[in-house]
Amino acid sequence: MTGAVPVRPSRALLTAAGRAIGDHAMIRDGDRILLGLSGGKDSLTLLHVLLHLRQRAPVRFELAACTVDPQSPEYDPSPLKAYMAALGVPYFQESQPIVESAAEHMKGDSFCAYCSRMRRGILYRIAREQGCNVLALAQHLDDLAESFLMSAFFGGKLRTMQAHYLNDAGDVRVIRPLIYARERQTRDFAVSAGLPVIFENCPACFSMPMQRFQMKALLAEQEKAHPTLFANLLAAMKPLMTLQDAAPREESEAGA
Repeated sequence: MTGAVPVRPSRALLTAAGRAIGDHAMIRDGDRILLGLSGGKDSLTLLHVLLHLRQRAPVRFELAACTVDPQSPEYDPSPLKAYMAALGVPYFQESQPIVESAAEHMKGDSFCAYCSRMRRGILYRIAREQGCNVLALAQHLDDLAESFLMSAFFGGKLRTMQAHYLNDAGDVRVIRPLIYARERQTRDFAVSAGLPVIFENCPACFSMPMQRFQMKALLAEQEKAHPTLFANLLAAMKPLMTLQDAAPREESEAGA
């Protein structure tokens, strides 16, 4: 894919990401950032946000990306290799039979949570091997709201994904620069910029109704009647997502 160039995200996306990065001190001078790149609209959007910030931000940082292929039948991230090469971003692909091993090793856990933990471990390993001290993930405000409701409804706890924390080993900081952005913003950008979105149709996730999708539908219905719903949820979640900024905190949410 010759001729691929970074695309400038919308002002609204850049503002949301810049505010999140500033509020939570996510990026520091000299950081080496590894982006977890599934090839979906969210991670590709974050790729271009970080490429733009790398050119314009006052702090200096380096950027690489890694895709973890869990060997699900309908997921093919191979087109990303040419795209990343054209952008000039160091890129790594790791393929492991996570789907196959899930049935053998899962113990009372959801497939999504198991897959998330396995992918995260692989990303940590690649970060260490490549000398990266930061792992960037592309969850957005909709993801955090869904996690918040799932935790309250089904776990009896008030929690959501963290904006910025240190992994248990204490050697990789995890950041989520899109936590103030909406999913519709990443979707619109992916379409308008013609990003090469790789669709991940995992049968374990999509063959049956899942709690996260139920929360997504509930939030969409409520937002129709209450346009300020997500602004209110963000205000409610901020203390939960910032309690342990850059302090050790390991997560197990699906999609985290």
